[in-house]
Amino acid sequence: RTAVLWQGLAQPVQVVLRHAPLQLQTLDIDPANGDVAQQMQQRLDPLHHRIAVDQAPLLHLHVAEDPGHQQGRGRWLLHTLAHHLAFDHSSLELLIHEAQLIEQGRQQELPQPMPFRNFVAQARLGVSQAEHEAFFREMLGDVVEPTAPFGLLDVRGDGRDVREARARLSPEQALAIRQLCRRLGVSAASLMHLAWALVIARTSGREDVVFGTLLFGRMQGGDHADRVMGVFINTLPLRLQVGGQGVQQALRATHALLARLLKHEHAALALAQRCSGVDASAPLFSALLNYRHSTVPGTAQQADPADSTGSQERTNYPFVLSVDDLGEGFALTAQVSGPVEPQRVCALMEGAIGALLQALASQPGQALATLDILPPAERELLLNGWNQSAAP
Repeated sequence: RTAVLWQGLAQPVQVVLRHAPLQLQTLDIDPANGDVAQQMQQRLDPLHHRIAVDQAPLLHLHVAEDPGHQQGRGRWLLHTLAHHLAFDHSSLELLIHEAQLIEQGRQQELPQPMPFRNFVAQARLGVSQAEHEAFFREMLGDVVEPTAPFGLLDVRGDGRDVREARARLSPEQALAIRQLCRRLGVSAASLMHLAWALVIARTSGREDVVFGTLLFGRMQGGDHADRVMGVFINTLPLRLQVGGQGVQQALRATHALLARLLKHEHAALALAQRCSGVDASAPLFSALLNYRHSTVPGTAQQADPADSTGSQERTNYPFVLSVDDLGEGFALTAQVSGPVEPQRVCALMEGAIGALLQALASQPGQALATLDILPPAERELLLNGWNQSAAP
């Protein structure tokens, strides 16, 4: 029931209306013109089908009949377009899960709705602005240049030229991550953040890097925060050194810094950016890491992935990696703008994870700066393919 209003107000505010009727629109799509699902996606592409943020709800639903699906058996398709101002990844999973329970006649299993206002109050009345500012000045005060992998600096894009690639870590590598992190008393998220810092360092030519990390926001969101609809996530900067520090020491330091950052998970990104020495006209960072647990508690058994024809998420950042923690395994999704291949980014991340695991197992004191994260194919191309001197 959220809208964002600013006309005649001192600052933009989120308003949760008492009533916000959800409109369902039926589209007339001719199967003779091609796949109905693809036509639906093209017609409702967010690049030209926009959501007005001052009109609640920030959710658009469209349905279309697909009579020719599966040799004439037919089906109905539902297209859901949700604005990130009102929904995060967990909220969408909850929305779909609850809709499935209703569709199956299992309304009695629906939990009691929890109000978003409790979280808003907790976020505003928690850690003071002065405490937030002191923390980010300590971390970022002497940073004077943006960190821009591959020189990508445009953080106001619309996702038009973003390309996506996915990869899955092997079961053996996933198990090694779990075991090693458990032995060292750190989280898998900490290892992934350090691996991403290595990728950022190599692709930006820096040993002192800053990138954005998405914080879940529900850890300190109050009672039953895992069942509340609404946006809890927040993007905040993380600064890591990728130089002469030993690998194990760096991993422990990353874990400690993330733990400190969690206390400030409700701070405004604008406040954090102001605490750096980077000019206000330039971005502090252009790369993002989204480490997320991709199954909402209690939904894994009911959700049927076969019911979904696909989904798409976009941010305004040009260099984004999502790490989906699937409970046992890990999946990587790279979304990259411009000439950089997203498959290459996934390969670099896999190389960084592999290099960290190898060093932690055999040489925990090895300096981060000495780790080689290049995939074998790229190393071969750089050293041999592009170095063929025996030519006329």
